[in-house]
Amino acid sequence: MTAVRKIIHVDMDAFFASVEQRDNPQLRGRPVAVGYGERRGVVAAASYEARTFGVRSALPSVTALRRCPDLVFVAPRFEVYRAVSAQIHSVFARFTDLIQPLSLDEAYLDVTADIQAIGSAWKTAKAIRQQIFAETGLTASAGISYNKFLAKLASDQNKPDGQFAVTPDMGPAWVETLPVNRFHGVGPVTAAKMERLGILTGADLRAQPLDALRKHFGSAAEWYHAVARGIDDRPVNPNRVRKSSGSETTFGEDLTDADAITAQLLRMADDVWTWCADKQRFGRTATIKIKFADFQQITRARSIATATNSRETLHGLVRTLAATVLPPEKPIRLVGVTVSGFDDLRDGTPGDLPLLDA
Repeated sequence: MTAVRKIIHVDMDAFFASVEQRDNPQLRGRPVAVGYGERRGVVAAASYEARTFGVRSALPSVTALRRCPDLVFVAPRFEVYRAVSAQIHSVFARFTDLIQPLSLDEAYLDVTADIQAIGSAWKTAKAIRQQIFAETGLTASAGISYNKFLAKLASDQNKPDGQFAVTPDMGPAWVETLPVNRFHGVGPVTAAKMERLGILTGADLRAQPLDALRKHFGSAAEWYHAVARGIDDRPVNPNRVRKSSGSETTFGEDLTDADAITAQLLRMADDVWTWCADKQRFGRTATIKIKFADFQQITRARSIATATNSRETLHGLVRTLAATVLPPEKPIRLVGVTVSGFDDLRDGTPGDLPLLDA
């Protein structure tokens, strides 16, 4: 019988904004947006105080200020965020070699092997969060489960500064209680489509035959069919041979403003550049991905003779590519940036640890 995996999804709480509030005491307790507050700007991240007013990432700054007139805009400091992220990842490495970063502020950890003899995945998650706070002054939330899908869902359950576990005996039933718009891979447009089909919860999704899901959702049908049953067999895999680095984001509201879309593409480029600089992997090809509100998807790519060895060079490539598709012919729901044309190598494996205390 295959051993049950013990997976933790760690997600920092309002990471960029929390770093700014940590470093500037005058911002603590105030609604803060990381980004540029000029008329054509866009919110890159928002503090929890700002979120209570409906301020979210990708929101145009004009709209954000309308919702929250006292909002304080702070220009992003990506080098600082990258340095703090390195501290956080050094904490992860004390507990497992199986770390799959998703961005600067979140990662999956496979802690099946209890290398610190802590006794349970629950205690391990708690220890990780405590060490992150002690060393950075920032809070993190964690989800603990037997697969990645459930661990990611669980990390949102008790945010901020909390943790939640989904055990094998509760997983499928717990998924049935959740609204489908919380599922990873179900964005606003897909959620609206599901709502029109009468699919509001995990239970509704589970009741759909696979053929019906294929008819309405194409290649995503198998994923929806599996996760509605709490099934996700993807391993935490830090050892992939990587020939590219990419980052993408789905907007809470579809965007049509060219400046706001370009700002989001540059934000994704910054995420990619952070990884490239950290790993010292520099590619020759930049690609942007655009997904429209109707799910039509396009990509644009450009290669240069030598490796993209600066953030400014990558920004220039992204701006050039963005100019070929902007202003958009219809609303955009997702953008992404990828750098490719390089190789990355690595390898590793795990023991056994209870998910919760016995």
